[in-house]
Amino acid sequence: MKVYDFTLPQIEYYRTFCNFEEKEAALFELRRQNIPLERCAEILQYEDIKNLSRRVNKKVIQMTNKERMEEWIEHVYWKNVIQNQ
Repeated sequence: MKVYDFTLPQIEYYRTFCNFEEKEAALFELRRQNIPLERCAEILQYEDIKNLSRRVNKKVIQMTNKERMEEWIEHVYWKNVIQNQ
């Protein structure tokens, strides 16, 4: 899964709905920046990075519902972006 290919609205959707634990969220953010998994392990000082990556991927896959995501982006994300400008 290539997190760095996600759009900003998609990133926000996953941040909102995936219920990432602290290490999972940190890995998600690092992978979003296209940092290799081995480097993420060094940065996070986490030995079992592949297992952590699998958990993150599993949560992202579970929350991937194109219709639900598009509806949330249209009705929530863009509304918040416009209000905060």
